[in-house]
Amino acid sequence: MTLSELFQYLNDNPITVVGYFLLILITALLAGMMGRGEGHLSPWKYLYAAIVYLVCVPGIFAAALAVYLFLFEQGGSIFNVNLLTQVLPIVAMLATLTVVRRNVSFGSIPGFGKLTDLIMTIFSVFVLMYFLNRLHLVAWVYVPVQWLILIVVALLLIVRFGLKRLTS
Repeated sequence: MTLSELFQYLNDNPITVVGYFLLILITALLAGMMGRGEGHLSPWKYLYAAIVYLVCVPGIFAAALAVYLFLFEQGGSIFNVNLLTQVLPIVAMLATLTVVRRNVSFGSIPGFGKLTDLIMTIFSVFVLMYFLNRLHLVAWVYVPVQWLILIVVALLLIVRFGLKRLTS
């Protein structure tokens, strides 16, 4: 199955996507009502971790896809944005994170730092890709591919280190 086939399946079955995000949001609302003030305690924080991961992974993917389409697929109109697969995951992620934030701080949720690291890594890769794309480098070099990969990884690490220093 290709990504295009997956998006076509989701467009053909919109109740699946809407139901998925509504179920997560309702679960977050119920957890907030039932465990008010106890979100940092053991059973609740793991429920919140599951909720956050279930909503953030599709939301981050949709945001990364939107940025990719905007930066690298020129000619795409904003009027062609698929609301079900490109906008709904981001809106559901923001709404669910807002609901979760009311009952527990994100620092208490196990693994939340991994999500922020994932976002930083994706952002770093996009910055690096955009920079390399805009340079329009056409080079005929006799450098082995291993050295080129090492240079790209080193640039990625430098950007990530700089972003971590900015945010801490």
